[in-house]
Amino acid sequence: MGPSVKGLALGSAAATLIALAVGVAVLASGGDGDSPAALDLRAASPTATTTLPSATSEKTSTPAPAPGPTATPVAGGSDAILAGAGDIADSGPGAEATAKLLDVIPGTVATFGDNAYNSGKDSEFANYYNPSWGRHKSRTRPAAGNHDYGTPGAAGYYKYFGAAAGDPSEGYYSYNLGAWHVVVLNSNCAKITGGCGSGSGQEQWLRTDLAAHPTKCTLAYWHHPRYSSGTEHGNATFMRDIYKALYDLGADVVFSGHEHNYERFAPQDADGNLDTARGIRQFVVGTGGAHHYGFVSTPVPHSEVRNSDTYGVIQLTLHSGSYDWKFLPEAGKTFTDSGSQGCH
Repeated sequence: MGPSVKGLALGSAAATLIALAVGVAVLASGGDGDSPAALDLRAASPTATTTLPSATSEKTSTPAPAPGPTATPVAGGSDAILAGAGDIADSGPGAEATAKLLDVIPGTVATFGDNAYNSGKDSEFANYYNPSWGRHKSRTRPAAGNHDYGTPGAAGYYKYFGAAAGDPSEGYYSYNLGAWHVVVLNSNCAKITGGCGSGSGQEQWLRTDLAAHPTKCTLAYWHHPRYSSGTEHGNATFMRDIYKALYDLGADVVFSGHEHNYERFAPQDADGNLDTARGIRQFVVGTGGAHHYGFVSTPVPHSEVRNSDTYGVIQLTLHSGSYDWKFLPEAGKTFTDSGSQGCH
């Protein structure tokens, strides 16, 4: 079954006691004293639902993240939570709308590229990204997008995220999250030595990394989607060899941005063939807040769900042998998409 959300009503006295307890816990842990925000439960219709069979310390750079609500941490031994989106912060209100969703989601935050518009300058990170998604910087594992490379060498991006973004000459890295292995790749192929093709440094590193981490469940994310029905960019064919390496070594799910919309695909191989046994499910989640793009009239094969008018984030619950996904919309919107999938 897909993930579900249950509300719990508390009397005012109980709520007061809980608030006091949380405040004491935060002070005891050396936190900033902010109490967790209340979970915003919104209408979930229209809904697309599918049920299928079955962090390393981070270097902080200036500017300091804006203060904000603190999400409740995941208890030790619990399923891991990963939430994220791409195409995030510009001068509009979208990034703050999606950051408010992250305020009440525990776990790790992922970005799928194009973090600060229009060109990833220091000032754009300071003025657009930092006041919104920046309040979750300490738990963020980012990926770089083409707009981040609008500044030579994506200097603003690497300065802002520091060691959490990986080696600035590469921009790809991996980490473990619960029972899962997570790979963050750099799809700005012209900006890294050797590009993204077969035999490139990144593709060979990926194969070595996956072989060294033979977990049952693996996910990856980067900016340019291998498959997309979007009007602006469409399929990123240059990511085919990276996708194939993931497929060859049993990865389960991939996330990208670049197209400013939401799209879910059925499991496929690197050449667009449906493969429900070994295929990788791909999501495009370019819904972080930086305006919207549309879709072509005839979607590419195996596209299952699409939306082009809702900012939001995708939340993943990573179990030891499966995952649940749920797209959470900005306040005032009702589109969502949820489901479950077993690992290979």
